[in-house]
Amino acid sequence: GPAAPAGDDRQSVPAPEPRPTAEPAPASAAPRTAWCAACRAAAVDADGYCERCGHAQLRERDRLEQVDGPVAVATDLGLRHHRNEDFFAITGTPTSEGQHATVAVVCDGVSSSTRPDEASAVAARTASAWLERELSVGGDARYAMFDAIIRAHQAVTALAEGGSPEQNSPACTIVAVVGQPRVVTVGWVGDSRAYWVPDDRTSPSSRLTEDDSWATQMVAAGLMNEAEASADPRAHAITGWLGADAGEVEPHVASFAPEGPGVVVVCTDGLWNYAESAGEMAAAVPPDARARPLEAARSLVAHALRGGGHDNVTVALVPFPAYATRAGSA
Repeated sequence: GPAAPAGDDRQSVPAPEPRPTAEPAPASAAPRTAWCAACRAAAVDADGYCERCGHAQLRERDRLEQVDGPVAVATDLGLRHHRNEDFFAITGTPTSEGQHATVAVVCDGVSSSTRPDEASAVAARTASAWLERELSVGGDARYAMFDAIIRAHQAVTALAEGGSPEQNSPACTIVAVVGQPRVVTVGWVGDSRAYWVPDDRTSPSSRLTEDDSWATQMVAAGLMNEAEASADPRAHAITGWLGADAGEVEPHVASFAPEGPGVVVVCTDGLWNYAESAGEMAAAVPPDARARPLEAARSLVAHALRGGGHDNVTVALVPFPAYATRAGSA
């Protein structure tokens, strides 16, 4: 279990007498129990909950950061959820043309589905691996993106095999970005988003994705204006996702050629709920984000937590054009 916090009064308890070395420990001896971060009782069960106060303990993926070359990502449990159902994958690869491509994939597990945390993890890893493979042999980023999302959908669908028919199939959303020297390619299904934020904030920022959501459908059909649709309680209900019950999945793929340097913000709704418009996102992104992407990702997570942290928060920063590749770390 984790070490006791400094100043914890448990350190004043005398240690038990050591067992003689000749006497083996009983085969039925219980494994050491972890200390609860909330009530400090030695009562955390195998599922990660305190048997005394019921508090869920932090899991490894609840708060993660990673840097791979010029790309950085941060994810956080948020303030209201008991587990992090978001996941990500970032990587970079040299291409057959001697250039370098960067990849960031962000997935958000659908909370009402079964095992959404597994769905987001398998989708992010599958899409990232396929993109890296195709780009490394000179594949076109647009076709690679489409295929990567289809393969992610197939991987999430496979999680439902053998499951109970009474349970909703594992499901998640996905947004992925490929950054190349002259173009950015974006692919998505669901309501996770990508934004373009230029270094020169007098230039316009923009949203690069369009949600698969009830509100978007109503506006597209001309049944409501954007303000009316956004105010409806059904606004954020998603109409597209990855998983066995998603029906036929048609990935959205778009390419974008920025006119100057900046960053692509790739995120789940745990962030954009607190910076929804392109202008609001640009205001939240630190001015040195392209040079310090990890610090910018941390700052955006903090922005969401200050706003209320009602959901898991994941944000990746893809600088454009990328700075010289640095060694990855996690």
